[in-house]
Amino acid sequence: MNDGSTSDDDRAETPRVLPLLPLRDVVLFPGAVVPLLVGRERSIHSLDRAAESDKLLVVSTQRSPETAEPGAEDLYRVGTVARVHQMLRLPDGTVKTLLEGLQRVVLEEVSISGDGMRARLAPFSEETAADTTELEALSRQVLEVFEEYAQLHHRLPDEVVATAEKTEDPLRRADVVAAFMSVPASEKQKILAAGEPEVRLRRLVQLLHRELEILRVEQRIEDEVQGQVEAGQREAYLNERMRAIRKELGYGDEDEDDEIEEYLRKVEEARMSDEAREVAHKEIQRLAKMAPMSPESTVIRHYLDILTGMPWNQRSDDHLDTRKVKRRLDADHHGLEKVKERILEFLSVVKLTGNVQGSILCLAGPPGVGKTSLGRSIAEAMGRRFVRVSLGGMRDEAEIRGHRRTYIGSRPGRILDGVRRAGARNCVFLLDEIDKLGSDFRGDPSSALLEVLDPEQNKSYSDHFLEVPFDLSEVLFICTANDVHQIPPALEDRMEILRLPGYLEHEKVAIARDFLLPKLRRTHGLVRTRFSVSEPAIADVINLYTRESGVRNLERQLATVCRKIARRKAERRPVPRTIQRTNLHKFLGPPQFLRRMVDREPEVGVVTGLAWTSVGGEILEIEVAMLPGSGKLLITGNLRKVMEESARTALSYARARVPASAETVKKHDLHIHVPEGAVPKDGPSAGIAMATALVSILTGRPVRRDVAMTGEITLRGKVLPIGGLPEKAVAAERAGCTQILIPEENEKDYRELPKDVQKGLKWHLVRRMDEVLDLALMPEPLRASAEDSAGSGRAPDEERIPGEAASPPAH
Repeated sequence: MNDGSTSDDDRAETPRVLPLLPLRDVVLFPGAVVPLLVGRERSIHSLDRAAESDKLLVVSTQRSPETAEPGAEDLYRVGTVARVHQMLRLPDGTVKTLLEGLQRVVLEEVSISGDGMRARLAPFSEETAADTTELEALSRQVLEVFEEYAQLHHRLPDEVVATAEKTEDPLRRADVVAAFMSVPASEKQKILAAGEPEVRLRRLVQLLHRELEILRVEQRIEDEVQGQVEAGQREAYLNERMRAIRKELGYGDEDEDDEIEEYLRKVEEARMSDEAREVAHKEIQRLAKMAPMSPESTVIRHYLDILTGMPWNQRSDDHLDTRKVKRRLDADHHGLEKVKERILEFLSVVKLTGNVQGSILCLAGPPGVGKTSLGRSIAEAMGRRFVRVSLGGMRDEAEIRGHRRTYIGSRPGRILDGVRRAGARNCVFLLDEIDKLGSDFRGDPSSALLEVLDPEQNKSYSDHFLEVPFDLSEVLFICTANDVHQIPPALEDRMEILRLPGYLEHEKVAIARDFLLPKLRRTHGLVRTRFSVSEPAIADVINLYTRESGVRNLERQLATVCRKIARRKAERRPVPRTIQRTNLHKFLGPPQFLRRMVDREPEVGVVTGLAWTSVGGEILEIEVAMLPGSGKLLITGNLRKVMEESARTALSYARARVPASAETVKKHDLHIHVPEGAVPKDGPSAGIAMATALVSILTGRPVRRDVAMTGEITLRGKVLPIGGLPEKAVAAERAGCTQILIPEENEKDYRELPKDVQKGLKWHLVRRMDEVLDLALMPEPLRASAEDSAGSGRAPDEERIPGEAASPPAH
C-alpha cells in the first residue's frame, strides 16, 4: 500500500487481513492519536485479537452512528490501519484504548465470524501531485485559514496550530488539520477518501472557509447576547464577591437576601401607584449593589421604609349614621350646637357624595373650649383614625414639605408622616394652632400649607422627601385657631371658619357636673367614694378661682379638689359628703380672682367697653379725665397704634358733637386711660366707647355702667362693624351688664349667637353715635344718687331691638 505519510517498514508489515473496529462518530486520520471508549462485544473482541498478535487493526466509520451492530454495508469503504498503544479494562466491562492512525486502506471484504469482525484490505490508490507549486499554495492557505479557525474555536488548544505549522508535508498537514476540525464525520470521511492531493486540499480549504464563516456568525451572535447580559453577569459576579467578603467578615449573605426579598414583598403588598412602584424598584436595585454598612444604604433603607409604609390603598370604614354621630358629639361636648350642626351637614354630604373634598373646617375660639377634643370626637364618630399635629411656633418650611433625602436624618414632612402613622389615607388630620405659624430665613410654613389645604392641588401632593405624588383628597383636614386675624389671608380663604365662643357660667356648671367630675373621679380612683360638689360651689370655682372662656383651668381646680379628697381617703380621714361654698376654701385656698363686675352707679367719663383677646372676651373700663392744661390728648394703658387712632378720632367727633366745649378743651388736657396698662391692647372696636366717655366728660352727663358697647367710629359719627361678637357678649354678661350696644351691620352675627347668650342681655343695634349717646348717657348732667340715676334712665325713641325696623337716627 502506498501512502506518503507512512514509512516503507510500516507498509511492509501491514497484513492483508486485520481485525475490524467500527467507529460511530470518529474518523481516524493517518498520524493522529485518539483515545476511544469501546463497549460493544465485537469491538472488544477485535481489540483482544489485535493485542494478541502485532497490535494492528483496521478502523472504519459507520455511515449511521445509531446502528448498534453494523455490517459490511453500514461501513465506509475507506478506512485506516491503526496500532493499539494502550488497553485498559474498566469495572463496567468497557475498554479504554489509545489508537494511532498509520495509513489509508480500502476494505475489500468484511466478514463476521464468531464474536469478531475481520476485513480483507487493499492498498489505497493515492495519485502524485502534478504541480507542487499549487500544492504548496493550497497548503499555506489551509494553514492560514486554520489559524483563524483555531482562534475563533475556543475548544481547540494552542498546540494544534503549532503542530500544523511544524508539519511540512502538505498531505500530512491536511490530515492534521482535518483531524482537529469540529465537523461532522461524513465531511471528514470525504477528505479521508479523497485520492488526489489537490482535490483533498481544495476540499479542506472549502470546508475551513465554511466553518470559519459559521464561527464568525456565532461569534457575532455571542457578542450581541453577551452585550445584553454582560451587565447582569457583572452585577451577579460582584454580588457573589460581596457575599463572600461579608461572609468572611461575619455579616452573612442570607440576611441581605432576605432584606431585598422583604422590600420587594412590601412594595407588592403596598399596592402603590405605578410611579411610586418604579421608584421603589430602582431604589431596591441600588440597595442590592451597595455595601450594607455604607451611609447611603442607610438613607435608602429609611426611604424604602417610609415609601412602603405609606397607606397607598389602606382605608378605614366610615360610619356615616348622622344620628349616631350626633349622639356621640352630644355625649362628648356640651353646647356648641352650631358647630355640631355644621359637622352633621358635612358628614351628610360625605355620605351622599362619597368623598370629603371641598371643605376644610377651621374651629376658631379661645383656649379650653374644646377645639382639639372636638376634632378627636369627629374622628371617633366617623370611625376614622385620628392624627394631630401642633403647628405652634413652627418656622421651618421643611417641617411641612419634608427634608431632601440626600443626607442621614432626613425625613418626610409632618403631613405625610402623620398620614403614614395613621395607616389610612382617609384619616382625620387635625392641624392644631394654625394661627401661631411663624416664618424666618428657613421659609414660610403657611405658604407650604396652601397646597396641602387646597382640594384642587392635594390630589397629587409630593413633598421633598417622598418625591412621588400622594393623594390627600380623602383626608379630612380640621384646623384650630385662637385668633383668626393671625391666619394669613390666602390660607384663611381655603378654610371654612366655625367659631366656638366662650362658655357662659351655666354652661360651665353643666360641663363640670356632667363631664369633668365623672372623668376626674375615674382618673383619681374615687368612683366608689361618696362625695359631691354642689352647683353653687362649682359656680364659685368658676368665678373666684378661674378667669377663662374655656374650662381648662376649671378642670385643674376640680382636679385639685379630687386630689385632696383622694389623700384624705388614703390616710383614712373623713371625707365630706358635699363640697359647698362654705368649705370650698379648705380645698382650694383663698380666691385667686375677684369677680370683675361693673359698678352699678353711673359715672362721668367712665364707659364699659368690650375687647376680644386670644383667651376670650374682656371688658374695658375706659376712663377719661379733664385737667388744666393746653388742650393736649394723653393716652395711657399700653394702647397700640389702632386704638390710638381711634382715640384721636373719638376726640375730634366729641369736639364736633359738643361745640360749646371748644374753649374748655383749649384750656384743659384730656387724659384717656385703659386700666391694666401692662397688657398690650389693639383693635378697631373701642371707638364708640372712647367717644362716649369724651362726650360724657365734656357735657357732664353720667354714663350707665350696666351698658356695654363695642364698635368703631368715623369722624361723621357712623358706627362701623367689629369682630369677636360672641366672646364679647359672654364677657359682658359675665361682668353683670344688662344691655349691650353693637353696630347694626353685626346683626348677622347676633342671629348666629346661642339662644342663652341672646336672652342674657338686652341688645341694641346702632348705626350712628347719636343713638349710642342716647342709650348710654343719663339725660341730665347733674349727678344723682345711684338709685335715682339707675331709675331715671329711659329708652330713647331711636333704640332698636334686633329684628325690628330701624327708625331714622336723631341728629
